[in-house]
Amino acid sequence: MTHDPHVRGLRDRITELDRGILEALNARLRLAGELKRYKESRGLELVDAEREEWLLHHLAEHNPGPLSREGLEQLYRAILELVKRELVRGSVPPRAAR
Repeated sequence: MTHDPHVRGLRDRITELDRGILEALNARLRLAGELKRYKESRGLELVDAEREEWLLHHLAEHNPGPLSREGLEQLYRAILELVKRELVRGSVPPRAAR
């Protein structure tokens, strides 16, 4: 690791952003868990491909960059797949602590 103070400062800021990303992903997963339980209680399908495509287009329209459209799509497809896997394996308890 470098001892350059500018590099350390930038890395510290990146780490703070990464913590925020992790917090947001966990919050998204908790909400997706609530949605899954609601849909299951009413016999609805968990995956809504039309909604996923809408989300990708919506986010692309509101992306100010510098993340490319392709990068955004890859990121969110990975997030959607990750959330589905976490929900299927049951890692989201009911009423998870916030």
